[in-house]
Amino acid sequence: MPGRNCWRIEHADRVSFLIDGDAYFRAVRAAMACAQRSIFILSWDIDSRTRLVPEGAHDGLPELLGDFLEALIARQKGLHVYLLNWDFAMLYALEREWLPVYKLGWRTHRRLHFRMDGRHPIGASHHQKIVVVDDKVAFVGGLDLTRCRWDTPQHRPDEPLRCDADGVPHSAFHDVQAMLDGPAASALGELVRDRWHRATGHRIGSSNGHSGDPWPRSVTPDILDVPVAIARTDPKFEDRSAIEEIKQLHLDAIASAQRCIYFENQYFTSGIIAQALSARLSELDGPEVVVVSRLTESGWLEEVTMGVLRARLHSRLKASNTHGHYHMYYPVIPGLENNPLNVHSKLMVVDDELLCVGSANLSNRSMALDTECNIAIEARGDRRIKAAIVRFRNRLLAEHLNVTSDAVSAAIEEKQSLLAAIESLKGPGRSLDTLDPVVTPELDALVPDTALIDPEQPIDPDELVDQLVPKETRRPIPGRLAGLAVLALALGGLAITWRWTPLHEWLNLKSLVRLAETLNDMPFTPIAVVCAYVVSGFLMIPVTILIAVTGIVFGPVVGGLYAIAGALLSAFAGYMLGQWLGHDMVRRFAGDRINRLSRRIAQRGIPAVAIVRLLPIAPFTVINVVAGASHIGLRDFLVGTLIGLSPGILLTVTFVHHLVEAVREPNVIAFAVLAVVAGILIGIAILSRRYLGRKEKRTASKDKSQHPMTQVTE
Repeated sequence: MPGRNCWRIEHADRVSFLIDGDAYFRAVRAAMACAQRSIFILSWDIDSRTRLVPEGAHDGLPELLGDFLEALIARQKGLHVYLLNWDFAMLYALEREWLPVYKLGWRTHRRLHFRMDGRHPIGASHHQKIVVVDDKVAFVGGLDLTRCRWDTPQHRPDEPLRCDADGVPHSAFHDVQAMLDGPAASALGELVRDRWHRATGHRIGSSNGHSGDPWPRSVTPDILDVPVAIARTDPKFEDRSAIEEIKQLHLDAIASAQRCIYFENQYFTSGIIAQALSARLSELDGPEVVVVSRLTESGWLEEVTMGVLRARLHSRLKASNTHGHYHMYYPVIPGLENNPLNVHSKLMVVDDELLCVGSANLSNRSMALDTECNIAIEARGDRRIKAAIVRFRNRLLAEHLNVTSDAVSAAIEEKQSLLAAIESLKGPGRSLDTLDPVVTPELDALVPDTALIDPEQPIDPDELVDQLVPKETRRPIPGRLAGLAVLALALGGLAITWRWTPLHEWLNLKSLVRLAETLNDMPFTPIAVVCAYVVSGFLMIPVTILIAVTGIVFGPVVGGLYAIAGALLSAFAGYMLGQWLGHDMVRRFAGDRINRLSRRIAQRGIPAVAIVRLLPIAPFTVINVVAGASHIGLRDFLVGTLIGLSPGILLTVTFVHHLVEAVREPNVIAFAVLAVVAGILIGIAILSRRYLGRKEKRTASKDKSQHPMTQVTE
């Protein structure tokens, strides 16, 4: 229903469901190659080095995405390409293409427009994955045009084409993208133009009104002549009200389900979705609930955050599963035991009647905090639409179970149960297997609740911080100090992970600890450690990881001194780099959001720098470079950095060092120290709240006395 659980319902002449990256990348390349007026790409991540067809497209155009788009523009007069990417890619610098603004902005054709979008609340991200070609064909789903997404439905362990731009093999990957045309595609064109306008301030006109059909000839539609609902998540920000259509769509679908609900999703952590499912599972004649997800999270950070939340939610649903209607599975593929298939899809099928595909995970973030876009198709008694939905779901299950779609259909017909059909088709080799995520009591105690890791709403700004930084980057200082406790707990979780689980990634706590221990044996250890901070800063290695490693290896006293000295020297080096690059270059590199922050820093001096160091506004190195390009003096920058970083560094190294000691050799003293540090963190948070409350009242009173006309006008 528009206005409740969707934005609009528009007609599509054709809809096709593209399973896995190979099908999507081929189709989107073919569609873009036919573009005449416009191509819009909205993404969480994009990489100009992506080969959409790894073995070669053989269409006379360059293979790499960036070069391909440039060639299209050069070939087609009047074609404009608009790329809008999440503004905080630098937080993921080790996973993403470096300097995308340079590669996709500065050195490209003037009709290729690349922008980074930071118009969202603190802690949020733009997560939509939409491509619209000439307002005639649109793609919506979970796949970005970036590294480590390509794969085929076979997910072969020895697939030679499954590698990144550097030729390094990556994990098997499963996802889904929907392709559609007609007025539904045109409506998505309006959606992407609205987001472009919000991010850049520029309006782009429609591309409709010209001949041509960019639908790829190689793609056969799965459904013809069908209404398509477009649902969104768009968080409250500045003067915009929150949009939570995707959440309401899921809740309505769960409430109306009669026989079965089939989910495929990367994450499974939403408390409100769990509550709705628990209520249905407690019913005697409630629907079956089947969840297909990935066996393991992507890396240690997700394992000790989203992985723990998933295990908690799963335990809650099992407790409600009194009638045996709930089961969670993961795909098993021989040869991928050590690096299992990454189920990245975000879809829901209800009663063979409703299909929902898009970018939204089953997480609180996707329901309320991040921008998302899903499309939904409902049969409403139309047998051909119902048959198309059933075929799509059965294709997915056939891929996972390594059987034919006809076999899946026959098993469901025979068993009259989706769960029973899956169980009857499971076999040796490639198949689905039971996923029963659990978390150890120790790790469960260390990881904070959902609201801190997977928030259900944007964080409200604090009045004091509003005096120092732009309102879209505000966050209460007491919350940040309390966040230090959360950070310490998270780092403790990393220490336990380092101690008891194998870590196979190149950049991890174990390898960094080993490197630090090597430095400890060198004759010039202090110089080596401090210089390591500088080098790591330029490599965009998170400074919090370095601080944790320093505390583990060198202890709370020496480690704290090393960490403070290293962080200051790294800050100084970044500042000098920003000064050398100059304001104009850094402005293009950092984006509008960070540049607004730099102006406030320059105006406020030492207090602003200290606040920025306490707030999770941007990566450590980015702040250093931006500060160097601003008008703030070096002395104010270094003093503010020292004031802002020192409390967190000292508490972190102390907590992590003693936590590791407690893990290695449990004793009363070690746990007593941990309790004292935790008490200090809590005490600081409480005292700072009281102090800031008094400070805010004095500030408000002063503002009223000094600016009475302003108060009346507002």
